Amino acid sequence: MTILSDVKALGQQIWLDNLSRSLVQSGELADMLKQGVCGVTSNPAIFQKAFAGDALYADEVAALKQQDLTPKQRYETMAIADVQAACDVCLGEHEASGGKTGFVSLEVSPELSKDAAGTVAEAKRLREAIGRKNVMIKVPTTDAGIEALEQLVSDGLSINLTLLFSRAQTLKAYAAYQRSIAKRVAAGLPVDNIHVVASFFISRIDAALDATLPEQLKGKIAIALAKAAYQDWQEFFDNAGFKELAAKGANRVQLLWASTGVKNPAYPDTLYVDSLIGADTVNTVPDATLKAFIDHGTAKTTLTEGIDEALAQLAEAAKLGVDLEALATRLQEDGLKQFEEAFEKLLAPLA
Repeated sequence: MTILSDVKALGQQIWLDNLSRSLVQSGELADMLKQGVCGVTSNPAIFQKAFAGDALYADEVAALKQQDLTPKQRYETMAIADVQAACDVCLGEHEASGGKTGFVSLEVSPELSKDAAGTVAEAKRLREAIGRKNVMIKVPTTDAGIEALEQLVSDGLSINLTLLFSRAQTLKAYAAYQRSIAKRVAAGLPVDNIHVVASFFISRIDAALDATLPEQLKGKIAIALAKAAYQDWQEFFDNAGFKELAAKGANRVQLLWASTGVKNPAYPDTLYVDSLIGADTVNTVPDATLKAFIDHGTAKTTLTEGIDEALAQLAEAAKLGVDLEALATRLQEDGLKQFEEAFEKLLAPLA
């Protein structure tokens, strides 16, 4: 037993927020699975770092540049191979859990964030190219992304919704998921093999707010918001409408805590793992945070603790003029821009 298996026993999956060829081929990812890691996420910034710093890509990059391909096609060739390899490593975990864990995520191109039809087409194309049952396609939760989610779930794909920063955004995504699952049930199609996670970003909220807050609220708002969002999640999926779908095999969307490495070095390095443990959730952590949590983290259900205090902190922030929905919109736009820039940096050496 490890601390990660203890967390798993409490109902939360820990995923690694990293992917590279060396991570897979060295056996390091397989070792992490043995310790209790349950899945893997990737994004353009992760692949940009991997391609630039992992020598195992050099020969393939040189070979691909001799072929008549676009930079994006060269990127996808390598990224798809990496995701396939990670899916294969995670397959035992996936099968042992009855298909509920062991997922690996690959993101659609950031340039499609406002293009619902383009997102649907690319998600389906990537899903088919990867050809693994434990892949999740990552879609940003813009208005176009939520429209795409509804179509993709209706078509039977498992989706990782990303760049969520607010309770309202998240509830909108749940509603779209429920509508698409209801369509499949009405059509007599299976729903038990469709899994969706809603990636709610944590540390960026505190990083954006702390400078404007009094001392008693610094480093508190993101966790308070997550606890409130978890209460929303419980209320939404306990509704009678979804319970009828669950009786047909529908899975609840799982809240996934993303951006859980601390950005303020004054905070404990396991703050956003220790404070966010709860049933039916996921926490995707970078390598350094994972190692810190294994070393000195605490496996204890914390998401349902201190709810009144969390709501009071959110109310106090609101009285100080903090508009969390406006902040969420800005942080999502900033996140999309960061991924677009990372994608450009990723593609440039492949031209």
